[in-house]
Amino acid sequence: MRISVSFERDAEPQAGHDSGRGPVTVGWCLTETKGGIIYAPPERVRSVDLDRRHAKSASRCPAVINLESRHFLIRAPFDMHVGFARDDKGKPVLRNLAGEASAIRASKLGEKLHLTPEPEWRHPGVPTIQLSLPYLFVADEPVYLSQVAPFMHYTPDPLPGTIFGGRFPIDVWPRPLMWAFEWHEPQKPLRIRRGDPLFYALFETTPPDRGVAVVEAEMTPDLRDYMDLISGAVNYVNQTFSLFAAAEERRPPRLVQPVRRREKAAE
Repeated sequence: MRISVSFERDAEPQAGHDSGRGPVTVGWCLTETKGGIIYAPPERVRSVDLDRRHAKSASRCPAVINLESRHFLIRAPFDMHVGFARDDKGKPVLRNLAGEASAIRASKLGEKLHLTPEPEWRHPGVPTIQLSLPYLFVADEPVYLSQVAPFMHYTPDPLPGTIFGGRFPIDVWPRPLMWAFEWHEPQKPLRIRRGDPLFYALFETTPPDRGVAVVEAEMTPDLRDYMDLISGAVNYVNQTFSLFAAAEERRPPRLVQPVRRREKAAE
């Protein structure tokens, strides 16, 4: 099967897959297991309505249910309380405002959260920071993932900026996600608590009315080898989307292998 770069791709079934009937299986896993317990599984977004029995309840609206069914929530893995500043040479820096009260060591926070170089900011005076995450989503059928702000969750204390999202095909280009943030009010601190909604993963399928089933998947040797094949390409070319066809030619026929866990013994 050949897959073109645009979303309207050939949806012929791949070997071993019942494409076009039933939900599309999307696998998720962590690319690193050290300390992985702090990363919560993706959660399907669901409305909270105290009176679901009412015929006109918003939670029973098919349009609302369909919208929510395609959004999966990723929560913040640890506390972050940082400020933006410039050093004596004018270089942008991050300050850990939590100090000794911080739940995460400053050295570990520095490994995960960092400022992008100032020439790469999209808007002058609007810093961009990135949080490295180990979440990986992959599919064996055409599926696009979009990273979007958690707009269906209320935030009592709005963030001083906006989430810098993106959209890419996880069947051809699976890669670890990164939370990017544009700090429009850098004079205000950025504070996120462990468990706060960080972003949504929105899945688009072919045809668009198919459901999505997200399952925990194994980091198989084939998946790791394929990720090694495509990783770091952004360091060598500007338009990685131009590499999709070449990547697909070297893609194994199956990358999603659901995790099989041992059942607990009956008491």
